[in-house]
Amino acid sequence: MSASSSRTQSRQRSETLDIESIYRSSRSRSTSTFPPADLPRRQLWITEDGSPGENFVSAASVVTVLSRSYKTYFKNLDDSSDTSFEAESYPATELEYPNANACETYYILAPKDPDHYNPIMCLEQSLYTIFECYLTPTQQALFGTLPTDFLQDVDNTPPSSPLTQLSGDSEQSSPVKLPSYDPRGMNYLRLLQRSIRRRDGPLFLSTMQNINQLLRALKYPSLPSDPFAPAPPNVLIEAIKGWPSNEIPNRVLMRIIDETYQRSVGPHALKLNRYEAFSSEVYGELMPSFTSDIIAATRLHKDSLFMDLGCGVGNVLVQASLETCCRSYGIEVMPTPAEVGRGQLRQMKKRCRMWGLSMGEVELEEGDMLTSQRVTELLPQADVVLVNNKVFQQSLNEALRPRFLDLKEGAIVVSLKPFVSSLNARVTERNVDDISAIFDVFERPYRSGSVSWGSGGGSYYLHRVDREGYAVIKQQFENQRARSARAPRR
Repeated sequence: MSASSSRTQSRQRSETLDIESIYRSSRSRSTSTFPPADLPRRQLWITEDGSPGENFVSAASVVTVLSRSYKTYFKNLDDSSDTSFEAESYPATELEYPNANACETYYILAPKDPDHYNPIMCLEQSLYTIFECYLTPTQQALFGTLPTDFLQDVDNTPPSSPLTQLSGDSEQSSPVKLPSYDPRGMNYLRLLQRSIRRRDGPLFLSTMQNINQLLRALKYPSLPSDPFAPAPPNVLIEAIKGWPSNEIPNRVLMRIIDETYQRSVGPHALKLNRYEAFSSEVYGELMPSFTSDIIAATRLHKDSLFMDLGCGVGNVLVQASLETCCRSYGIEVMPTPAEVGRGQLRQMKKRCRMWGLSMGEVELEEGDMLTSQRVTELLPQADVVLVNNKVFQQSLNEALRPRFLDLKEGAIVVSLKPFVSSLNARVTERNVDDISAIFDVFERPYRSGSVSWGSGGGSYYLHRVDREGYAVIKQQFENQRARSARAPRR
């Protein structure tokens, strides 16, 4: 078959004109990212105090509210009459966080349901994150080594105070002189693991006391003898300035997200699951790893405006704000998720201060995305718009499409279902004037476990506004119309 006859067969026939179909982009269904560009740098650390302030939801607060769901875990191995570790006594310890005046109380009890919030495990993970990401190897040596399956238990008793190891002149890299770790000495992290495994309450408490004393010595170093000399800095906050690529380590990012979610959203799980089935008002979440993938794919940064239409409890908003320091706005129509989202935002701000990290401005609105005046005001400024429309009714998806005409050139709409009728981006005489023609669409996969409503993987879609490309295609159609009009009829 000749090329001429092939083209003829592919033409879409209108009443009077024969116009050839044009493909929107050969990159459709591509998994490639957008063209690389240098992203603006942000300042990760803050200079303000780390105190969480009033209305702080601590680990102890969660256990108090859900006290009937918790049971005794530790005991006194040397005194069977000691009841201080019983659940009714609320045995407690504290953990020092990196920033000044940042400390959290933990009730050291175990959940009756293993799927519920576990304060002991939470404390462990936060401590290990501080150890791995905020301490130099020399500073880590004071605490010991992270527990692994192949390391044997340390079988000795803790000293009266670890601060005896912090004497001496200052080193340039630290306000205190830090000795090299002696493997024959005290390994507090291993002792902590041993106390948890043996359920040894007194050992756990004494080890945490020593660990916190070490952290306080690093956070609040001794003042110099010269009254005119500047006060030495908090070395944990100084560590942030040296993080590679000026990015928050993934372990720190996930820890802050988990801490906030466990305390602010987890206790409301039953309320959040009450929704009208088969409606657009269904609650579902994107997992943090998926959110990070979206952030990377859209190249969100500190100068971006990110919008989430149907934001639920605000998980994606607070993560984007922390991960990139971008400005974020979200709107949610259901009262319960909106209320929980406001609480989560308040607690996320407090947690970021405790970890010594900055986050971008976040605005939450309870209302209808189709009628909100704020949505109308912000859409023309938006760089990335997320619409988790997996379960949206078709009428809602159709109602949203005209709103995207207000988006600026290069803005990206991220969705779980495409807003275009066909992913092959074939533009014809019939659909050239459809609003979806302004989009260059990319289909990307998401991994198993990326969403809360299913265990399998799937696809999400990046719609990039490309009016310049659309104008070229529009002109091609105009040219074809003109040629077809001049062609003699047979």
